[in-house]
Amino acid sequence: MAALVPVAGGQAQTGIAKYAGEFISTGVGARALAMGGAFVALANDVTAGYWNPAGLSRINYPEFILMHDSEFGSLVNHDYGAVAIPVGTSTSLGLSIIRVGVDDIADTRNAGVDANGNLTYDPTQFTRVDPGRVTYFNAADWALYFTYSHRQNETFSYGANVKLIRRDLAEYSAMGIGFDIGFLYCPFENLSFGANLQDITTTLVAWNTGRNDLISPTVKIGSAYFIDLLGGRIAPATDFDIRFENRKSASEAHIGPVSFDFHGGLEYEFRNLIALRAGYSDVKQLTLGAGVHLPKLNIDYSFARFAGAEQLDNTHRISIMFTLEAEQFKRSGE
Repeated sequence: MAALVPVAGGQAQTGIAKYAGEFISTGVGARALAMGGAFVALANDVTAGYWNPAGLSRINYPEFILMHDSEFGSLVNHDYGAVAIPVGTSTSLGLSIIRVGVDDIADTRNAGVDANGNLTYDPTQFTRVDPGRVTYFNAADWALYFTYSHRQNETFSYGANVKLIRRDLAEYSAMGIGFDIGFLYCPFENLSFGANLQDITTTLVAWNTGRNDLISPTVKIGSAYFIDLLGGRIAPATDFDIRFENRKSASEAHIGPVSFDFHGGLEYEFRNLIALRAGYSDVKQLTLGAGVHLPKLNIDYSFARFAGAEQLDNTHRISIMFTLEAEQFKRSGE
């Protein structure tokens, strides 16, 4: 979370803010996260509203999903919910919401006292913090997605998101709006390519302090291949994230200000009953997961750990997806 540093003088300041949209890039859905986030070309359910809006056109029934996970020893809470409905023969609409927050943060800005026990705002005069003057606040980032998706034909689909952003940090807040465009191309039945152009117009996040942060575009491209094997289906997938934030050493590769990060994943699904998954994410996380398909209900689990950073707690995620799989809700024409 950002530090409590307002802009002095009340003059607007605008600039590219590295990691300003990082809370959105964490990912959603235990299925995709168990595959290391390699999901741009695989997205075919309600989570496609996040991963690739073009993939939302693949659903044939209304779908709902909820996910919660606590990260870094329950310090950060990550919640996600979405709904998607098929419209007509080839269109889908979706609504998704993401919240990433740290709750009950101690605010000691007005709790410092000097040697005489008098309140002081001068950090050089602090001798102790008076617990009775400590207050608490929450830091929360919200993103709301409105998704439109259309299947042009059997091989090509496209989609778009309108994305509203809200950030709260104590008495400071910010609002922003962004746009994503996604494409999905399936030249053969067992091969798919996807692309998601996030924040394509550069997303402006305006703080009530007068500062404006700009979220640079991110290009996510991916591929997936499907192999029938062992009574089920194996799907290896790869994604690449291309960013323009000058991340350099924080990325896996870079050319000047342009950085490149890799995701890899593998899913084995047995007769649409159970699934096993593994992956490697762009933040060097090793991921594992499994899923169970019940009538109208999918339960998915993912496990992640940071390679070479054992001091960081493991992350467990569970998502539950419900499908209104009944004839009266089925997409027309299917």
